[in-house]
Amino acid sequence: MIEVLEKIRETYGGADLALCEKAYEFAKKAHANQKRASGEEYFTHPCNVAKILIDLGLDAATIAAAFLHDVIEDTPVSEGDIKAEFGDEVLQLVLGVTKLEKIEFTSKEEEQAENFRKIFVAMAKDIRVIIIKLADRLHNMRSLNFLSPERQQRMARETLEVFAPLAGRLGISQIKCELEDLSLKYLEPEFFEYLVANINAKLAERREFVAFVVQEIQKILDESNIKGEVFGRPKHFYSIYKKMKNQNKTLDQIYDLTAVRVIVKSVDDCYEVFGKIHHKWKPVPGRIKDYIATPKPNMYQSLHTTVVTNFGQTFEIQIRTYEMNRAAEYGIAAHWKYKENKKEVDDFDARLSWIREVMEWQGGLKDSKEFIDSLKGDIYSTEVLVFTPKGDVISLPKDATPIDFAYQIHSAVGNKCVGAKVNSKMVPLNTPLQVGDVVEIITSPNSKGPSWDWLKIAKSSSTKVKIKQFFKREMKEENIRTGKSMLEREAKNKGYNLSDLLTEKAFSKLSQRMSFSGQDEMFASVGYGAVTTNQVLVKLIDYYRHSSIESQAKIIASNKNQTGGVIVKGMDNILVRIAGCCNPVPGDDIVGFISRGRGVAVHRADCPNMRNIEPERFIEVRWANQTGTSFNAGIKVIANDQGAILASVSQVVAQMNFAITAINGRIDAKTKQAIVDFSIRLNSRSDLDALIEKLRQNKKLTDVYRTSI
Repeated sequence: MIEVLEKIRETYGGADLALCEKAYEFAKKAHANQKRASGEEYFTHPCNVAKILIDLGLDAATIAAAFLHDVIEDTPVSEGDIKAEFGDEVLQLVLGVTKLEKIEFTSKEEEQAENFRKIFVAMAKDIRVIIIKLADRLHNMRSLNFLSPERQQRMARETLEVFAPLAGRLGISQIKCELEDLSLKYLEPEFFEYLVANINAKLAERREFVAFVVQEIQKILDESNIKGEVFGRPKHFYSIYKKMKNQNKTLDQIYDLTAVRVIVKSVDDCYEVFGKIHHKWKPVPGRIKDYIATPKPNMYQSLHTTVVTNFGQTFEIQIRTYEMNRAAEYGIAAHWKYKENKKEVDDFDARLSWIREVMEWQGGLKDSKEFIDSLKGDIYSTEVLVFTPKGDVISLPKDATPIDFAYQIHSAVGNKCVGAKVNSKMVPLNTPLQVGDVVEIITSPNSKGPSWDWLKIAKSSSTKVKIKQFFKREMKEENIRTGKSMLEREAKNKGYNLSDLLTEKAFSKLSQRMSFSGQDEMFASVGYGAVTTNQVLVKLIDYYRHSSIESQAKIIASNKNQTGGVIVKGMDNILVRIAGCCNPVPGDDIVGFISRGRGVAVHRADCPNMRNIEPERFIEVRWANQTGTSFNAGIKVIANDQGAILASVSQVVAQMNFAITAINGRIDAKTKQAIVDFSIRLNSRSDLDALIEKLRQNKKLTDVYRTSI
């Protein structure tokens, strides 16, 4: 921790230094007494995140946000506290990397998807958000060994699929490579150890060879009076792993385990050295890449070639200028690290262009998981560089078609597209494009627009969204009718009527989750494919099933004289509610849980939701006088015949002098079994047990068990 303070004082001065030191002390105090899974002080984490960002050359506001990035989530510090102490700029950076705590998620997968979406929205406003997030992820990956194997696997997979490609897209190669290697360590531990052991075994031999190559290239520079540097760089493990997997090769068959890098002053020097190296050693066909003339989408520039020595040894050479090398190492962070360099400032907007494009098409996606799946496709796919007839370079995902090309030019070109020429020859619109193809799009003002089939042909996520947006805009009325019909049909298949599910309250909750302005927009979204029927119905059915819980939710004053109530030890006049997840009834063993802003929630002692709750939030509760009280309890009955269920349950309930207060039935689409939920008014817990036991004796009923109401 002292080390990071020293780095700050070496790097920053004046007001910047004061801001960083203030954030350091503030975060240290906020995280006091907190520990990481490793047992070390939690504050070591923000310190290490800040250190990574200092090495990247980020500004003082970013360093301050790095120290503070967990305080809102993990400490009592509020947004107002951050704003008051550090201003709005730092606050917005902190909020950009703070997890979504206030949103209810149906699954961990959905939570993470929505979290990624938030990051990208923040990125569009301030790219520093994702740079902080990358540094945060890097340090977490460095200390991953202290977590459970399940969490290790989940985080490593997530890192490899999203964060490492993001770092690559932003051109920050040093973070990208380390994230990939750390992910490989946990996803393929045996393979990783094999690579480490076998590559290190031949380390001395490889160093000797690299020294020879470096010496020979240095001679070329000296003879040509070109000033520059030559050095060897071992390839990171994940790149070797990918090559072995993709090319189905053994480690002994991978010859270019080390790349030799040549750094010179000018572009002319790059090409001169490039030519003289090819004169000295034979280049491998198909392994020559000119990223200076056609930079990668992340603005990476370099000349790559693989050559064979006179001894038959193969190795890769990268040739670039000093500016190109800085951009390759630091990527978008070079904007801050080398602010005096005008060219790199100019490249900053070009590096951000893809983010702006993502934010343009993400608005057409209602579902967060669909967004992140699409994003993965765009940032993780192999790129194909093709040309317009005027010679402009267009970057597309692997296997992209002329349709993707057309929409990449402009939505209007895509919507009016009727044909395409590739290398001056007419081709079908589903033709996969190859690197170097010259593509010309043929349009017609009489075109009626894209076909639904184009969604199956298109490979780019942005293309698919633009096509869906066309159908959304141009075919609204038809989409509404189609979507409504689809929902009604699918609801019926699941054993429900759409009109029963789509209540005003249920739609209000649905629109909060999926941002529908009205039911017509929901129907239209289903009709043109922005969301699926299942995405809508799963949530509506869930709201429907829990509606009775909400209607019967109890707010009971803690009063010893109130029959059937709950007494909270040591407290009077506190709000008490019966938890809907387990619906405890008098006679059940119960526990109290102090909720935030909603009093005490009473759960069954065996409720699964109570397993991982902080002990300090439990409170002792007990049932009050239960004499003469009645209550509603839920049971679920399953059978092959719905009529048998209704007749059997009604008969037993009548015999035992109880009352049915609610019935909700459906037919399971897969098993074809009838499933009926009953709410029954009873007088005691023993009545509930007796009722269930009596029903289980009926051979017509497949299963009977207690549920929440």
